[in-house]
Amino acid sequence: MFPASRYTLQARKCVRALKALRREHLSPHTSRWSSTSAPVPRITSHYTIHPRDKDPRWEGVEMERYADEADVVIVGGGPAGLSAAIRLKQLANEHNKELRVCLVEKASQIGAHTLSGACLEPSALDELIPDWKERGAPLNTPVTEDKFGILTKKYRIPVPILPGLPMNNHGNYIVRLGHFVRWLGEQAEELGVELYPGYAAAEVLFHEDGSVKGIATNDVGIAKDGSPKDIFERGMELHAKVTIFGEGCHGHLAKQLYKHFNLRENCQPQTYAIGLKELWVIDEKKWKPGCVEHTVGWPLDRNTYGGSFLYHLNEGEPLVALGFVVGLDYKNPYLSPFREFQRWKHHPSVAPTLEGGNRIAYGARALNEGGFQSLPKLTFPGGLLIGCSPGFMNVPKIKGTHTAMKSGMLAAESVFQKVTDEGLQSETAGVHVPEYEENLKNSWVWKELYAVRNIRPSFHNYFGLYGGMVYTGLFYWMLRGKEPWTLKHSGKDSAQLKPAKECTPIEYPKPDGKISFDLLSSVALSGTNHEHDQPPHLTLLDDSVPVARNLAVYDGPEQRFCPAGVYEYVPLESGEGMRLQINAQNCVHCKTCDIKDPSQNINWVVPEGSGGPAYNGM
Repeated sequence: MFPASRYTLQARKCVRALKALRREHLSPHTSRWSSTSAPVPRITSHYTIHPRDKDPRWEGVEMERYADEADVVIVGGGPAGLSAAIRLKQLANEHNKELRVCLVEKASQIGAHTLSGACLEPSALDELIPDWKERGAPLNTPVTEDKFGILTKKYRIPVPILPGLPMNNHGNYIVRLGHFVRWLGEQAEELGVELYPGYAAAEVLFHEDGSVKGIATNDVGIAKDGSPKDIFERGMELHAKVTIFGEGCHGHLAKQLYKHFNLRENCQPQTYAIGLKELWVIDEKKWKPGCVEHTVGWPLDRNTYGGSFLYHLNEGEPLVALGFVVGLDYKNPYLSPFREFQRWKHHPSVAPTLEGGNRIAYGARALNEGGFQSLPKLTFPGGLLIGCSPGFMNVPKIKGTHTAMKSGMLAAESVFQKVTDEGLQSETAGVHVPEYEENLKNSWVWKELYAVRNIRPSFHNYFGLYGGMVYTGLFYWMLRGKEPWTLKHSGKDSAQLKPAKECTPIEYPKPDGKISFDLLSSVALSGTNHEHDQPPHLTLLDDSVPVARNLAVYDGPEQRFCPAGVYEYVPLESGEGMRLQINAQNCVHCKTCDIKDPSQNINWVVPEGSGGPAYNGM
């Protein structure tokens, strides 16, 4: 594996000519996107696009990596990965077995990249750590009041939450999920799990027979232009009998595994949403600890899936968590999820809660919405997928933590039986654990996701939001998901945008600096930071596509769907034409660009470990 190359001028011309020729043959429509006489500025310098073995700057650089061995390696320190780690060590202790479990997490601290609403259903936690209250789990706010409403531009129409509907939060807790994840990390360490925060898993390693061997962490000390610095160090290899991938939504390594093992062959495309969140300290007179509010409707139209949440926490100060979710299957390239969120806060039913308050945090992340229909094959020789990586979120419940945790626990139980079987005769060097998928299908996770499988795709109808709500009321509430059909999603989110010429630009109000805010001041509250002198981790398969297609056809939608101001189109120095500028240091690791890019030209890869947001209990 060698990274970044610098072509000679002649070679670059040849490569561009070949790419242009290939595009002309592939599609009759692309010639108008790519035809330009001006040279395309080089944007991408990452080794995954420009291999280092062709770059003279890397000649003589020591590329050997140190390797270490564990029984199980877990990628990702979220609820799923930590639950798997905890359960593995619980079983090892119960059976007096030596079991080395290593977990790598790209955030600088466990929980620093975690963001969710979050209203936690404690079912999986009750199973994993029955005495969680005595152990001080930070579940401080039981739900005391549950509200749901439809917003018009000026009014809020209350909708009763009937018993049995998925949005009923009786018995749940409002939590700051980053704090809960950090607590899970402490429980894992107490049991002997080796946690390695600040180490990003950058590569899947394979045995000669094709089974997964483990992972390699990212190299460090690479300059922005892709050349080695004096401090260059190779990443480390972690080998295991089984590697558990729990990277979260749209994981960088999971994408590679889907292709390598054809895991998505028999499922529908995954669909996603983007969730944006803020924390506010409000006037104590307006504070209602335990109150949970959800809305749908304004400012989105009936054919754009989404909604809001407003949770009153009981954390020793009058704190509220509020956020806005937009389905990434939206059509209008002028839509900005961030600005829809800011506009929503000015609704007459929302603004009074925030007036006089102080915003203290901001963040964003993508979430899986495909549900049951979009679950891939979960196991393969040497590894398996857990949590939000394959997508266990219950969309109508707006919850995925409990299902992610349970998937990690089931994975741990299945893996433990295999790796501790002294008589095991594995057909591959990496141990295959198909029992995990079988156990999952026999669990309450599978039943729960199956029951709600039709709710999200039911919104794809002429009446949009309102048709979906009618479907939910009639078929879910009455039949509990037992209808003898399964609806399909409308396809990949990246294929849903209409050309800009077919859409009306959206005029958003200017932020007032009191309730609504601009993008860059918001990103500043996320604590996001990356080493500036490193190759941008937002890589482009073809540097010419953003201007030639995304800007020309869709008016540069990445400027609007990114919630962190990473992408902007700026004039060329010559003054003729535009170029895409990538502000990678702003990236909050939400993966929205990788998902929604209509050209599927953006490939999000991990930056140097510890880079990214520094959320405190988001």
